[in-house]
Amino acid sequence: MIQNLTSVSQENLLRLYNRIWNEHYFPTLWQQAVIIPLLKAGKDPTNPSSYRPIALTSCLCKLLEKMINRRLVYFLETNNFLHRCQSGFRKDRSTLDNLLALETDIRLPFLQRKHLVAIFFDIEKAYDRTWRYGILKDLHDFNLRGNLSIFIQNFLKLRRFQVRVGYDLSDFFIQEEGVPQGSVLSVTLFSIKINGILNQLPFKVKGFLYVDDLYVSCAGEDMNVIQRQVQTAINNIQTWSVKNGFTFSTTKTAGVHFCRKRKLHLDPEIQHDGHKIPFVNEIRFLGIVFDKKLTFLPHIKTLRKRCERALNILRVLSSTSWGADQPSMMRIYRSTILSKIDYGCMIYGSARKSVLQKLDPVHHTAL
Repeated sequence: MIQNLTSVSQENLLRLYNRIWNEHYFPTLWQQAVIIPLLKAGKDPTNPSSYRPIALTSCLCKLLEKMINRRLVYFLETNNFLHRCQSGFRKDRSTLDNLLALETDIRLPFLQRKHLVAIFFDIEKAYDRTWRYGILKDLHDFNLRGNLSIFIQNFLKLRRFQVRVGYDLSDFFIQEEGVPQGSVLSVTLFSIKINGILNQLPFKVKGFLYVDDLYVSCAGEDMNVIQRQVQTAINNIQTWSVKNGFTFSTTKTAGVHFCRKRKLHLDPEIQHDGHKIPFVNEIRFLGIVFDKKLTFLPHIKTLRKRCERALNILRVLSSTSWGADQPSMMRIYRSTILSKIDYGCMIYGSARKSVLQKLDPVHHTAL
C-alpha cells in the first residue's frame, strides 16, 4: 500500500516521520493495538491462557519502527553490546546456532567419558513483563543518547489495546508493563533487556539464549562439582531476574543429565527459587527433542507422527479426478513434510542409520 503512494504522498509521509523524530512527538493512534486471541493447538478453549494474543498495529508506525530498528541494531552490533551467545533475531543467526552448540556441548563430554548437566528455563510471559525502565536504563548504560533514546521512551509509554472477538471490540485497556506485542522494535528491546542474564554465569558454566529460550550447562567428571557450579549459576540468574523484572516458571524449568556411562549414577539435586528442579530423560528445545543418551529416537518418533498427519493433506488432494496437479503436489509436499524433515537435520542426522530409517516410509509414501 505504501509503495503505491504517489511521490507527493511519500514525501509528506517522510516529513511526518522527520517531525516525529525531531520534535519528540508520538501519535496517540500509533500507541493503540487490537488484540485477536487465537486458540493454541490442543488447548482448552475455556481457559484464557490457552489463547495466543495477536496484536494488530498501525502499518505506518511499523514502517517507522523498521527504519529505527535498523539504526538501533547497527548501534548494538557495531559496539558488540549483545552477548555472543544470544542468537535470537540477529543477522546471520538462527535457532541452529543454539542447537549445534548444545549438541557439541553434549558430545564432547561423551567422548571424554564425562557428565553434562543442562538446565532449560522457561520465562513466564516474557514480553508482557519486560521492565520498561530497565530497557531505558540499559540504553543509557550503552551510552545511547539523543533522538533514538527519546523515541523509544515515547514509544513505550501510554500503550493501550482492545480485544476483538468476531466483530465485537472491548473497551481500551492500559498496558502498564512489557513491550508491545506485534511491534517491530519489541524484539530488539527485549533482547537488550534479557542480554544481561548471560553475564551472570560462573566461568565453567555455559549458557545460550534464543529470545526467551535459555539453557545453561556444565560438564565434568565430579558430579558434586557440577552440582555446585550449576546451583551457583541458577542462584545468580534468580537474583538477576528479580532485579530486572523477569519470572522463571518453576513448573516448566527442567534439567537433563546427559551421560553414556553404564554404571549407576544419581542425578544432581538442584533448586530454583526454593523448588527442586525435576530431571527428565528427554526435553524439547527449539523444536528438537534431546534425550539423555543423544540417540534422537524420541525426536524421530515425534517427527514421524507430525509428518504422518501432514500426509493426510496430500491424500485428500491427490484424487485423480479432481485433485491438484503434480507441480502443486510437490510444492505442498515441500512445505508440509520436507520442511519438517529438513529442520534440524544436521542435528539429528548423527543418529544411527536404523533410527533414521524410520522416516523413510513417510518420504516414500508422500512421493
